Amino acid sequence: MLLTTILVAAIGIVVGGIINALADDLPHHRRPRLPHYPDGEVRVPSAWLGIAAFVTGKRASSSGARLSWRHPLTEVATMFSMLLALVVKQTEPDASDAQLIFWLIYMAIFVLVTVIDIEHKLILFVVMIPSALIAVLDALITPAQLPPNIGRALLGGALGFGVFFLLYLGGFLYVYITNTVQGRNITEVAFGYGDVMLATVSGLILGLEAMIFAMFITVFLGAFGALIYLVGRRLIGRAASMFTALPYGPYIVLGTSIMLFFSDEVRFLLAGY
Repeated sequence: MLLTTILVAAIGIVVGGIINALADDLPHHRRPRLPHYPDGEVRVPSAWLGIAAFVTGKRASSSGARLSWRHPLTEVATMFSMLLALVVKQTEPDASDAQLIFWLIYMAIFVLVTVIDIEHKLILFVVMIPSALIAVLDALITPAQLPPNIGRALLGGALGFGVFFLLYLGGFLYVYITNTVQGRNITEVAFGYGDVMLATVSGLILGLEAMIFAMFITVFLGAFGALIYLVGRRLIGRAASMFTALPYGPYIVLGTSIMLFFSDEVRFLLAGY
């Protein structure tokens, strides 16, 4: 038990370092490279991990370009998310070792999506398409242990795509009407197509029934997060526009993770069964 925990924690830290490297290059449409500083200078191996770079005093390049706190925080977040998957696996009698592997992969994907969406307001197809294939493979390999089977996974994916695609189209319609009626020049919409793809992947991971709950959780968390943002901007004396586009991917990730690991608890709490 202790050895497994240490192993998963170590994997989480290393994978977090890989996520940082991908988050540094993928949003700029660059081929992933060895870990580097913001100015492009390659980091020495002892500073490949953000935690190591901060601890050893190698946070900055020779020209002074410094790594942000995102690097160690991402590694810690990845570690804890993978440890959560391990804890759930150990308390879930139907979860196999194969299922745990898929869960660990999902945690890495979710952290990568969250980091890139927060920093760039992007959810990349180069991440979503392989993720969808992994979710389908999960449904094919592990249906005997935990739902969903392939049929429910595909229905969940269709539901996620359909609902969020309508929201995506509704966002364009809202912007068009607002620009026309009020003479504004709004160019950003609330939901991007990347959000549609992420919701599709979430549905493939969760299946039809769990995806319904995940969408309700996502919408609630998104509304709450937007309210906190607007109130926070007002409290610090900065203008807060109602038309500011906020990253929605983290809320989809959170709603999906809650239903992935705590489905029974949420069903009992919200639906009484």
